[in-house]
Amino acid sequence: MLHHVSLGTSDIDRARRFYDPVMAVPELRRTLDVAEAVGYGTGTTMFSLNLPADGAPASAGNGTHVAFEVEYRAMVDQFYAVALTQGGSGNGPPGLRPEYDAHYYAAFVRDPDGNKIEAPTFAAG
Repeated sequence: MLHHVSLGTSDIDRARRFYDPVMAVPELRRTLDVAEAVGYGTGTTMFSLNLPADGAPASAGNGTHVAFEVEYRAMVDQFYAVALTQGGSGNGPPGLRPEYDAHYYAAFVRDPDGNKIEAPTFAAG
């Protein structure tokens, strides 16, 4: 069972500015805020952005992405729009992904560090 997922960032302040509004969409709040990391969750930290411990620049993993399940399709649309207005870039606009499931509706974005994040739902409408 997963406890939490952490991705790298080269700029904690930029990560906070990007993720505070984006994580509000799937109803995750800031649960960790220290000099080298910022985390989000519902009580405990489930997802965090961390500066690399060795001082090297952060780099996005090839093929790695984190998905934050939301309740409604409108929340997928909102997640995508908020992420783009906060400096993210589109990596797959909101829409059905029938290759996964007839009701799988999702959007994919890259954060300012290039990390890939997704908001999916199985809601029928």
